[in-house]
Amino acid sequence: MNIAGSYQSMFRIPELKRRLLFTGMILLIYRLGGHIPTPGINRTALKAFFDAQTGSLMGLYDMFSGGNLSNATIFALGIMPYISASIIFQLLQAVVPHFEKLAKEGEEGRKKITQYTRFATVGLAMVQSFSMAAGLEAMPGGIVTTPGLAFKLLTALTLTAGTVFVMWLGEQITERGIGNGISLIIFIGIVAMYPTDILNTGQMLASGDMHILKALFIGCFMLFVIAGIIAITQGQRKIPVQYAKKIVGRRVYGGANTHIPLKVNTAGVIPIIFAQSIIMFPGTLGAIFPDSGFFTTLGMLFRPPHPVYVVVYSALIILFAYFYTAVILNPVDLADNMKKNSGFIPGVRPGKKTAEYIDRVLTRVTLPGAVFLAVIAVLPDLMISFMKVPFYFGGTGLLIVVGVALDTLQQIESHLVMRHYDGFMSKGRMRARR
Repeated sequence: MNIAGSYQSMFRIPELKRRLLFTGMILLIYRLGGHIPTPGINRTALKAFFDAQTGSLMGLYDMFSGGNLSNATIFALGIMPYISASIIFQLLQAVVPHFEKLAKEGEEGRKKITQYTRFATVGLAMVQSFSMAAGLEAMPGGIVTTPGLAFKLLTALTLTAGTVFVMWLGEQITERGIGNGISLIIFIGIVAMYPTDILNTGQMLASGDMHILKALFIGCFMLFVIAGIIAITQGQRKIPVQYAKKIVGRRVYGGANTHIPLKVNTAGVIPIIFAQSIIMFPGTLGAIFPDSGFFTTLGMLFRPPHPVYVVVYSALIILFAYFYTAVILNPVDLADNMKKNSGFIPGVRPGKKTAEYIDRVLTRVTLPGAVFLAVIAVLPDLMISFMKVPFYFGGTGLLIVVGVALDTLQQIESHLVMRHYDGFMSKGRMRARR
């Protein structure tokens, strides 16, 4: 099947066309809502404050909200409370027996965990929005026009409602559109910033501040990095698995050969998010307490491109890559499930030896993925500092954009393949009737 040609004609398939249009409509609603301001905030003063917060924890939140935080819109919190709640419950599944049991109950258990995640999202959004309102009041520069309890309550209610609405939009895309809704909302927020970066680069070329050869070198380097991200995202180590034959009555079960795909980057972008949350905290404290010599010095040490920042940041990413991989992928559970279904890895004894083998392979496979994540994370700061690149290329944003784009394209391709098979089977049935 010619997939490239199918992409060009995918709007001819009614179901896929409806899903794509629905997804586009929801994303348009999200972008339109990102222009509705939160009452009581001086947006100009807040924007000036965020322009000075590049590389801080608040800058990370602003990226995930698609710039809504710095623009003080009703979607200022974006989907971050939902992401935080999801990560919390993923970690709870590894340490709390009740949630571990729910995760193994199938669809019903997942529905309960999803419901808990929604409630936790509302709670986190209320706490974060109220804390944000109090923090905005404490900031200099007249960011809040009418401070007081009424402002705090109104801001908390507005931002919490905005987060719940964004969460609902994401779930609608997942159920009735194409792709993962939450990921696509983050994706569209990041991509919306790209036209401004392209315009700024064009202006620098026109004014002579950037040489054309330097721009071509940066462009080729960007293509090389994107290709590397795609290779790491798609890369996997396949462990062969064989299932023994079982004879039940007159039927033979099993006997199939399959494999366990261990991804090079199992943890995805989560290690960078964890590491950024920690590494940016000292710099955020330095910005909040500029009169403190200790916090100012600490902020300088943990600000790019300082060597302390690069080394600690990279080490944290590698550490969290192994930690999160261990949380979401348990070799003991894999070995037990294989043993229950009469499966085995050729040349490896079932049970404990299988778990040790999978753990050893997973440890080796995770290392290049973790090191690559660290390189991609520190790359934007190094490019801005040493190559004077006028935009933020790499890091969390680029990983999310490439990962979500690949996942969405794969889902579109699966719809096209299903449609192709349906058409083939329909023709076969029509011929049989004749």
